[in-house]
Amino acid sequence: MNRVVKKSAGILAAAIVVGAVGVTPLTMAGVATADAGSYFERTATYPVYQNHPDGAAAETAAEISTVSEDGKTLIYSDALARQVGFVDISDPAAPKGLGTLPLHQLGSPEDEPTSVAAYGEYVFVVVNTSESYSNPSGRVDVVRIADRTLVHSIELTGQPDSIAISEDGAYAAIAIENERDEDAGDGGLPQAPAGAIEILDLAGENPEAWSIREVPLTSGTREDPVALPMLIDAGFDTPQDPEPEYVTINAKNQLAVTLQENNGVVLIDLPSGEIVNAFSAGSVDLENIDIEEDGKLDPTGSLKDVPREPDAIGWIQDRYLATANEGDWKGGSRGFTIFDSETGEVAWDAGNTFERLALSQGLFPEKRAGKKGTEPEGLAIDNFNGVDYAFVASERGNFVAVYELSDPTNPEYVQTLPTTNGPEGILPIPGRDLLAVASETDEADKGVRSSLTLFSFGAAEAEFPALASSTENLVPFGALSGLSGNIDDPEKLYAVSDSAYEPRIYSIDISQKPALIESSLPVTQDGGPAELDFEGIAARAEGGFWAAHEGEEGIGNALVLIDEAGAVTKAVPLPPEVVGELGGQGLEGVSVRGQGSDEEVIFTLQREVPSEDFVRIGKYVPESGEFTWYGYQLEPAGEDGSWNGLSEITELPDGSFAVIERDKRIGENAQLKALYKFELPDGAAGEVTMLEKELAVDVLPTLEATNGRTQEKLEGLAVAGNGDVYIVTDNDAVDDASGETVFANLGTAEEVFGITERPVASQVPEETDVPEGSPSTEASPTAEATQRPDMEESPNVDTTEPELEPSSEPTVEPSEESSEQRKIERLADTGANSLWLIPVGLVATGLGIAAAMKNSRARRNPLEK
Repeated sequence: MNRVVKKSAGILAAAIVVGAVGVTPLTMAGVATADAGSYFERTATYPVYQNHPDGAAAETAAEISTVSEDGKTLIYSDALARQVGFVDISDPAAPKGLGTLPLHQLGSPEDEPTSVAAYGEYVFVVVNTSESYSNPSGRVDVVRIADRTLVHSIELTGQPDSIAISEDGAYAAIAIENERDEDAGDGGLPQAPAGAIEILDLAGENPEAWSIREVPLTSGTREDPVALPMLIDAGFDTPQDPEPEYVTINAKNQLAVTLQENNGVVLIDLPSGEIVNAFSAGSVDLENIDIEEDGKLDPTGSLKDVPREPDAIGWIQDRYLATANEGDWKGGSRGFTIFDSETGEVAWDAGNTFERLALSQGLFPEKRAGKKGTEPEGLAIDNFNGVDYAFVASERGNFVAVYELSDPTNPEYVQTLPTTNGPEGILPIPGRDLLAVASETDEADKGVRSSLTLFSFGAAEAEFPALASSTENLVPFGALSGLSGNIDDPEKLYAVSDSAYEPRIYSIDISQKPALIESSLPVTQDGGPAELDFEGIAARAEGGFWAAHEGEEGIGNALVLIDEAGAVTKAVPLPPEVVGELGGQGLEGVSVRGQGSDEEVIFTLQREVPSEDFVRIGKYVPESGEFTWYGYQLEPAGEDGSWNGLSEITELPDGSFAVIERDKRIGENAQLKALYKFELPDGAAGEVTMLEKELAVDVLPTLEATNGRTQEKLEGLAVAGNGDVYIVTDNDAVDDASGETVFANLGTAEEVFGITERPVASQVPEETDVPEGSPSTEASPTAEATQRPDMEESPNVDTTEPELEPSSEPTVEPSEESSEQRKIERLADTGANSLWLIPVGLVATGLGIAAAMKNSRARRNPLEK
């Protein structure tokens, strides 16, 4: 890949600082306050199967990308489909596929592209033609971009990996990796033949006149390589088998190449082809990270003397080198490092901050905790508006972290860019103020599609995350499956996680930006962690919570009572005669109204009982133990094998109820993510009363607003005490999912649901003036309801716990002026305020439901009748 590095010409003021070697923690509560216009924002996510002749049925992946000289044609390698793809990015908000060049047209159907690099009117296509690990081979094809014709082919001495082109256009360098066979012997090194570097001298305009020369990284023979003394002295792991991985060239035509398995870096002077330096990447001790795959987000582990084993590498200001330390067979330091190329010494190291960044933003892949964690693999350095930036990609966390590099010895974290699964190729396009990310993972059966994601530079603020914890007082989170208002504090919400992790109840401060997960409460049962799959949470007026536990089969579903300390005090199974036929998709949401003997628990199943054509919504009265049932008719699911279901239920301020109704679809196929409203009439025991639902708002525009891959699991809905309506998506614990959590404020309940808010507790008239059964009396907290649960923070940091006490200020209904002010301020809560001019609720009110529900992709919308 062509990595152009330029001199820095300015300093970006940023609020979040990570220190050199001894790391200063990031503080997400005050996320990034750089100068206006100094952020990246996502403009488009393009699934590359759309560029394949077989469409959605294709197995295809974008791995490494490059861009034409005018910056308008993006070209990517697709090793999975053995082709090279072309995409028109003239409009960064609407990429258009231009088709592919199958490698059988250049050589053989078995050929595999490993990298691409644009050069003038041409693109170099680096091709692996190896018949086996022991007999590696490759070539470079020179292809004219305009007509995709093969102009010239250059044979290589072995199996190639990456390519870089010098800034002056005089040289191209290719890493000849000759990778090892992981199934041979113990899968380790050495395995002959050894790797090397090949240099293309690009003299003249005629590709046929270009010559190639090899820089061996060993001596001896192909069958019996011998380690070079310089590599031995550098302390490399197995220097007789260097396996060069990734190359980068600075403005002085110095090549730096990582030897990942050897945990080292080699420097080569391109004009002479001489090795001028080699140094070990060294090792690092890591503290306060999650190192066990145990279903817990537990950053209390430590690792000692971990080899960095760098993958991607990039020059900073011609002297410093940044490496993404993915690791391979012995290591992986879960971060990135900056080295002084003149001394080989560490100038700065991320330590645990990269990993904790992922934990604080719900992007940590817990199933990889016991291996290499977030696996930072891709990296690029480039200059935007006179400022150098580093872009570091987490292969398993599905994000790119952006750092400002005015001082290479003290990078400053700027923002996180969420991507789709497996970000590999990071391509800055500073001439057009763009960044392209190629994500290679493509698993259609899991709804995961390889994509190209485009970001534009110049946004006034970071749009992601909209929900995070502080990395200093870390409260890791993920898989949020339900929301609830906090009865005692109008500026806070509760959330619950599902069975992806040991269950916890989270406290969210919505007055901050991004919204702050400030603390969490572990849910316990019989003295140990509860083994429950919570899909809904509702705070009780008299303290504690009701939660919805979804069983693996119908009879396992239960309503669960949790006290202020997080202990399960009661589990109420659903009647087996009702849910016994369910195999899955059981309890999915819960709400509570009233208190004491008048308390009612309203809950919903996700899908229909097999013998019924409607979904059941239930009412349970703890005082009597009585269940009452209602029927809810879902929208038609279509004929593509998807299904529709309910994901949440919540009481609205006027006593009616709202549910999330959604489909199983994800990404560009998503059609139904909506909120419906209904009144809950009196029902008769033993009967099912059918409900009349009313569409409130289509949530698809909100999920699509930041131009990512539309999330499937819209699962949380709550009305905060201040009257605002919030939604959240379940990120599936970053497991076969992008891991992005969407948290958004949709507007006030009046705007979203078209209702008039009933009086809050402080305004309830005297009891003699309130008609019997009035909703206002049912929701009024008693004096003894003021005690709220104490929530825990991560034990490995400052454990000063926030007080979760009710506000001492009286609760009053907002004035018209304050309500209008919230409408303006609420734009920030979506995490995409630069894309919004007015709240979703106002759009629906001002333009009408039909106009608000038009799909941006002009597909049939099942919500319109």
